[in-house]
Amino acid sequence: MAQPELLPSNQFDHFYRGGDRIGKLRNGPGGPMRPEEWIGSVTTRFGESVNGLSKLTNGELLRDAIAREPHAWLGAVHCEKFGVSTEVLVKLLDPAQRLPVHFHPNKKFAKQHLALDHGKTEAWIILEAPAGSGVGLGFDQVHTKSDVQSMIKARDSRALIESLTRIEVSVGDAILVPAGTPHAIDEGIFVLELQEPTDLSVLLEWEGFDVDGEVDGHLGLGFDTVLDALDYQPLGASRIAELVTRGGLSAQSTQSLFTSAADSFFRAHMLTGDSSSIDAGFGILLVLEGTGEIQFENAPTIAVKRGDAVLIPWSAGASHLVGARGVLSRPPLD
Repeated sequence: MAQPELLPSNQFDHFYRGGDRIGKLRNGPGGPMRPEEWIGSVTTRFGESVNGLSKLTNGELLRDAIAREPHAWLGAVHCEKFGVSTEVLVKLLDPAQRLPVHFHPNKKFAKQHLALDHGKTEAWIILEAPAGSGVGLGFDQVHTKSDVQSMIKARDSRALIESLTRIEVSVGDAILVPAGTPHAIDEGIFVLELQEPTDLSVLLEWEGFDVDGEVDGHLGLGFDTVLDALDYQPLGASRIAELVTRGGLSAQSTQSLFTSAADSFFRAHMLTGDSSSIDAGFGILLVLEGTGEIQFENAPTIAVKRGDAVLIPWSAGASHLVGARGVLSRPPLD
């Protein structure tokens, strides 16, 4: 039967360099080419069959456990709307080099060209950030497809990074990144990321990264096709205001970390100890501060501490976090 449990670490090699913060936080292996952890993942790396999937403490793949008992894990209402998909992929990112300018296709494009049910809208919750660091989010002026093709062909990384709207970030900021939006993240920013459950990235640059973008940067579709999924319009100040919230990790009561623009994709709430009651539903809690316990209506209490990731099935019922603080990641509303 589906039960809440503490998830083991789930890291593997990527094409960009990572630091040691995930290993320290999650008691995982870390390492210079392991800049990500996929937490409670039922999503594989693009083009692979197993890599990326999370295991339960008994060694079973979470994907297989959910397929066997979908109503217990996800709830009948969720299954009626979304099937056996959790609808969310949760990650930690610890880049030791600036992430390249890249973007992700939306659901319509992914369905048409890749026969997938999801695109990749994502969001970042900033856990740590060096002073003055920031992200690039959308072009700062209108570009054309030929403009971008020229920068890719010329391998002009400087022009690509300078083409983005720069937003400085601090601990606790949360940023929704709509599919199609070009973006980049500065070196040294530690991120908790929520996204649609795919691994779809299009690289616009790759100089200095352990990847050949000419081969692996366009999802096997070729740049001429995949660039049709890119948003060439700047977001503008009013739209950015809808995508960015500030300082949510310091909240003294339970609150949403994203604006309502994220609700149809995923949800994240800051849980603040004694005030944090949680309705029944699938979720992943990452404990960021302190020690305490999470009490469940239909399951045994679990002691938690900083760095623990708690996998919560619908069948556990309502729950209550006591003492510790953390972020609860959940699917969109049923």
